[in-house]
Amino acid sequence: MTLKSEIKPPAWFWVITVLALLWNLMGVSAYLMDAFMSVEDLGKLPQDQRLLYESRPIWVTSAYAIAVWAGALGCIALLFRKKWAKTLLLISLIGVLAQNVYQFFLSNTFEVYGANAVYLPIMVIVVSIALFLFANSSASKGWIS
Repeated sequence: MTLKSEIKPPAWFWVITVLALLWNLMGVSAYLMDAFMSVEDLGKLPQDQRLLYESRPIWVTSAYAIAVWAGALGCIALLFRKKWAKTLLLISLIGVLAQNVYQFFLSNTFEVYGANAVYLPIMVIVVSIALFLFANSSASKGWIS
């Protein structure tokens, strides 16, 4: 028989985890709206935005999908206090970084949307890194196993 003492996480662990899940669910929602944009909605975009949307490579869309779905599943794993949340949040971070390499360096995104469009991607990167570090810290403290 194996005895395992369970270490209870503090209340703020749950607050952060729920907020992180809500954040990632907003990302899932944004991805679904983007992935299932109708032809009519696409036609309503200014030409430069439509061309940017239409020229995006499949690997960028795939990275976007991986980032949001792995992030949401990683936060659900945190809620269930599962150690594999770390792996999912790392996969999400890699997806975020891949997507933003394209956005920052391989496209004209900021020419089309303006310099202020840089803030949300930077915030997404920072939150993704923070969530991965949070999962690592939670695992090292025994809050997830």
